[in-house]
Amino acid sequence: MTQEPELHRLLLVEDDAPLASMVADFLTPHGFQVGIEGNGDTAVDRITEENPDAVVLDVNLPGRDGFSVCQLVRATYRGPIIMLTARGEEIDEVLGLEAGADDYMSKPVRPRVLLARLRSHLRRSSPADQESKPITVGSLVVDAARRSVEIDGTAVDLTTAEFDLLNLLAKHAGTTLSRNDIHQEIHGMKYDGLDRSIDLRVSRLRKRLGDDPTNPQRIKSVRGVGYMLSLEP
Repeated sequence: MTQEPELHRLLLVEDDAPLASMVADFLTPHGFQVGIEGNGDTAVDRITEENPDAVVLDVNLPGRDGFSVCQLVRATYRGPIIMLTARGEEIDEVLGLEAGADDYMSKPVRPRVLLARLRSHLRRSSPADQESKPITVGSLVVDAARRSVEIDGTAVDLTTAEFDLLNLLAKHAGTTLSRNDIHQEIHGMKYDGLDRSIDLRVSRLRKRLGDDPTNPQRIKSVRGVGYMLSLEP
């Protein structure tokens, strides 16, 4: 008997009906069961109650905007949230990451790019990650199975995106990862030389870890190459 492919439940929060329909039509044959919601107020309840595998969340919505929706659900919702905006400004990306978004895409939406990013984020909840042993780097402990981080025995609260980045760096501690390496793993595609989301995440992650941004000791920048999690701290 042929096993049915796994369907991922996705909630698309987008008030542009033609765009929402286009995205849903593209994702459906690629293994997604897509629900559509056009109002920010209602979206909060649906995300909380339905607990979809992933959420694609527009910034500009009737009712609560996407930043508010993301911030409200993030305390209980653990799945990936990808935010969309028509503005494409860096400040929006910063606000999205601070609200707890895992990823950020500017409109117009490129369906194949969105599909690649969704698959990349969902892949991180695979059994292989759940069965992996905690990684200890100095006083830092990264546990992929529990998706938890501790420094000197004290828990560090990270967003899903921040944890995924730290977990990747921890797996390669002492080795410099290029922006392309990180971008490929995080987003599932090559770095285009323009996307600053990795740099922004590193900046946010340093703050969470108490790493001095002017003289970082844990996550070090390697000029012209990328980033490395130091073995020393």
